[in-house]
Amino acid sequence: MSLRPMIHLQEITNPAADFAGFPFSVPALANLRSLRFDAPVTFFMGGNGSGKSTLLESLAIASKRVVVGGSDLQRDASLDAIRPLAKALKLSWTKRTAKGFFLRAEDFFNFARRNRELGSELDGYADKYADDPRVRGYMLAQKVQLQNRYGDLNAASHGEGFLRVFQSRIVPGGLYLLDEPEAALSPHSQLALLYQMHAAVADGAQFIIATHSPIIASFPAAVIYNFAAAGIARTAYDELDSVALYRSFLRDPKNYLSRLLAD
Repeated sequence: MSLRPMIHLQEITNPAADFAGFPFSVPALANLRSLRFDAPVTFFMGGNGSGKSTLLESLAIASKRVVVGGSDLQRDASLDAIRPLAKALKLSWTKRTAKGFFLRAEDFFNFARRNRELGSELDGYADKYADDPRVRGYMLAQKVQLQNRYGDLNAASHGEGFLRVFQSRIVPGGLYLLDEPEAALSPHSQLALLYQMHAAVADGAQFIIATHSPIIASFPAAVIYNFAAAGIARTAYDELDSVALYRSFLRDPKNYLSRLLAD
């Protein structure tokens, strides 16, 4: 049954905006007081090191998202530096939801690798207990269940595998945080992701996504926040630097490169 589009997380506020040191010293985050989420889909855009992933990871910790294929966020040592920001953030909900997940492209690659390893382990146990029909049958049934949920990730491209895992984990009414999903997706697969997101939004899902991709950021009626040295600003799609760059290049690639590479 389709639900109406929902905005579960309405706003984040940062009472510790004046704190010194990383991550509060990141220019885009230095003056962050609050950020509202007025649409079911919100994008964080900006260059490398602009703070968009730092804020998204802090939000994932603060909202207690489950990680797909990665370490538990509360115990992930690689995130220790941003925990002060995660702890400082205050989250305002329409209705708090525990549904949803946090997914980084590198976590998907880890998930796919572990999925392959688990399939091999189940095959190994099935061979080891070939003389015990009960145990062998159980191991093979577990592998079939794994493949029924995610498909054969060994036979899939990274993009196909990412989309299978994404779709298999989506449930109605969840909050989903994605960090640079385009790293695992071709342009065609990015369009397929938008299709899946559209269906999920109709079932009450909310997305907050950090991305460099003009394709992904084109989702209809999405809110875009651009992260820059001057701060975080709500920005129209057509005003994004990355959109202007892609359009300029694709309008005449040969001429663009000729000017770029001229001595």
